[in-house]
Parts: sequence; C-alpha cells; structure tokens
Amino acid sequence: MLRVVVLLLLIVAAPATAGARQRQINPVPFAHTPCSVLDNRPCTPSFCSIYGPWPCIPEMDYPYGQNLQLTIESRPARDQEGKYQKPDHDLDTIGDLFAALRSCWTPPPEDAARQGMQMTVRFSFKRSGDMVAPPRLTFATSGASADTRASYLNSINTSLNACLPLKLTTGLGGALAGRPIAIRYVDNRDLNKASSDRQ
Repeated sequence: MLRVVVLLLLIVAAPATAGARQRQINPVPFAHTPCSVLDNRPCTPSFCSIYGPWPCIPEMDYPYGQNLQLTIESRPARDQEGKYQKPDHDLDTIGDLFAALRSCWTPPPEDAARQGMQMTVRFSFKRSGDMVAPPRLTFATSGASADTRASYLNSINTSLNACLPLKLTTGLGGALAGRPIAIRYVDNRDLNKASSDRQ
C-alpha cells in the first residue's frame, strides 16, 4: 500500500516539476508574456502562488524609482561627454532632461573652488519647465568653509536659472511635475595647490 501511495505522489509531482523547469520568466521590466485566463499559472511575475515552484520577480512600477537622481561632474570623462550635450529638441525623456541639466552646469572659478568639492541639491519642476521653488541644499563636503559653500550654491542656482524654463513635452512635463530631483555636483577639476588648500 505504501508503494502505491509513493508511486501516485511521484506521478502527480512529475508534471508540476517538468512545468517548473520549462517555465522561463523574463526578468526585463514590462516584458510580460501574454497569457490566458485558462492558464494554470499567474500572468505576471509579481503575482505568485504558494503552490508554484518557480521564483517570483517583483514588479517595477517605474524604472527611475521615486527620486530622480543625477550626478554632474565639472570635467566629465571623454566617454561621457555626449551626455553633457544639450538636446536640440523639446525634452521628451529622462535622458533628455539629464543631458539638459548637465549642459547647464558652470562651476565656480578656480580661485573660489575647492578640490573634490561635492554638493547635492533637491528641487522639483512644474509642467511648464520652471522650478517649483529654489533648490534646497541637502549635502556639502565636510570641512568646506561657508564662503566655499556659498560660492558653489550660487553657481548651482545661477546655472539652473540660466536654463529655465526647460522646454518639456506635454508627456514629460506631466510625468515630472512635483517629483523630487536630486543632483549631486562633483568638482573633479585639477585645481592648483593654492585653491586645493583652501578651507
């Protein structure tokens, strides 16, 4: 009797195991395979069954998350210079937006700069391409003097204001409106020793 029960369990479990081996989940976001209500498995990887032997992949709502984060270097690497060119059309993608913001940056002059200085600001855009409010400082390199911090913050505000309003398409303007954007400015220029030793 025990042999019969074990044999029945193996027969029932074999098709489920074979199906699990054949099931391929596409890990690329938004690349779900169409399915039918008559299928015996979930339609999207974010929905799982406790009876399913396959792993579940979390659903991604938006590839950039809740915050839009960008790093802008004062001297970009050669292979990154294309990302610092302002698009010659209305901004329609996040990549276009980032390129426009990168192209706006003008660091402070060397006599007011500090080697390796970093500063992060956060702000939001309206649908019109204007900022909701002036950028809010969220980080600055420790040990920088008040004058150096003020110099960098002034350069950030001047650079952003010179580019506004950004020419956003209706779609991108609606998607960006009110969403926080964080930009980290990194001064990676080779400054002379006098400016490097500045507080």
